[in-house]
Amino acid sequence: MFEWLSALRSKPSGLDEIMQYFEQMLEDGRHVFDAATNSLLGGTEPAIIQDDLWATDKRINANERRIRRRLITHAAVHGRTEFPVCLALMSIVKDAERIGDYSKNIFDLSNLNASILDSSKDDLVKLKDATSRLLAKSRNVYETQDANGARAFIAECEELQAYCEAKLRELCLVTDANGAATALTYRYIKRVLAHSMNIITSVVMPLDRLDYYDEDKEGRS
Repeated sequence: MFEWLSALRSKPSGLDEIMQYFEQMLEDGRHVFDAATNSLLGGTEPAIIQDDLWATDKRINANERRIRRRLITHAAVHGRTEFPVCLALMSIVKDAERIGDYSKNIFDLSNLNASILDSSKDDLVKLKDATSRLLAKSRNVYETQDANGARAFIAECEELQAYCEAKLRELCLVTDANGAATALTYRYIKRVLAHSMNIITSVVMPLDRLDYYDEDKEGRS
């Protein structure tokens, strides 16, 4: 996909504008994630950030629809030579939208006054910080189509997802009332990481492998 995007960005094909919308989605996804996790783990009052969070999520959704409309038009005008990259972009745009959705799930826990296990709070803060850093990095990796950077990004996502899965299994044995909210937080962060990784796989994987990079590994869902 790197070659397609490099070629298409070098001419007035309309995809450059589409990519700007997509990169805005990545930036907004990180903003929603940071706001939601800061509310749940950092003590920010949900009411203070709710309007901004909803507005940002609406912008993510509006950009997804805008990109879809432009991709359909673009494919119709330019034909088969650019159809594969349009399919790929359609797929990863959905991943970008899902980052916002799972971040909202985290915010919902905060809005419900859910409590996190004291023994897990510091660990989740570190996980949140690492995930936020990756979300910020994803935009740069995608803009530059850095294959080596993409592989390092994917490896770190895989490591953090495996860690989330291990914590989920551990929390299944916890009977404390706060265990459910804690487990869900690990789960939602794991899904944010998964969708972010799916986006970056498009830098190094062919179209037919998008979303299936790690399908042969156990516990990845």
